[in-house]
This record gives sequence, C-alpha cells and structure tokens, in this order.
Amino acid sequence: MSADPKGLQITIMGRQYRVACAPDEQEGLLKAVDYLDRKMQEVRDNGKVIGHERIAIMAALNIAHEFLTTKVGGAFDIAEIKRRMASMETVLERALSEQNELF
Repeated sequence: MSADPKGLQITIMGRQYRVACAPDEQEGLLKAVDYLDRKMQEVRDNGKVIGHERIAIMAALNIAHEFLTTKVGGAFDIAEIKRRMASMETVLERALSEQNELF
C-alpha cells in the first residue's frame, strides 16, 4: 500500500486498487483495508463462496452484521436486526447457489 498524489494504492485479496483518501484519513483507511481483506479471506477459506464479487458481498454482509450487533443504544432492535440479517443471508446463499448451477 502506497500513497501518491493520485490516491492511495491498496491491495485486497491480491488485487490492487487506487482510492482517493485525505492524508489524515489514510491510517483509518489502511486499518479498514486490512480488516476487509481478512474478512474476505475468511469467506474464501470457508470454501462455500467462489468469485471475488460474491466473496465481497458475503464479507460485507458479515461486517454489517457485526456492526449492527455491536451498536449500543439508540433506536436499534438488535433481535429484529439479527432476524433480518439471518433472513438476508439465507436469501443470498440460495441465490448464489442457484447462480452457481448456471455455470
């Protein structure tokens, strides 16, 4: 990962990307990149999901679930959010498995 005037070069699952980032936000972005990369590798290593896009979607869903279950206070009904996330995961896995049958 390197910084230059055209943006910050990052690597996620071996693929390089260039993203715009203010200098004072680079440390936080690099931590997020590392976290996302680890989550995507976990999904890939489970062996159930193939393809970078599908891995990214499942990792994003897992991260969103983590975020929503750790959110404290406010108007969040954690039990309801957990039920919705479980339902979404079921729908996504069903759709992805049906799509795998096409190829």
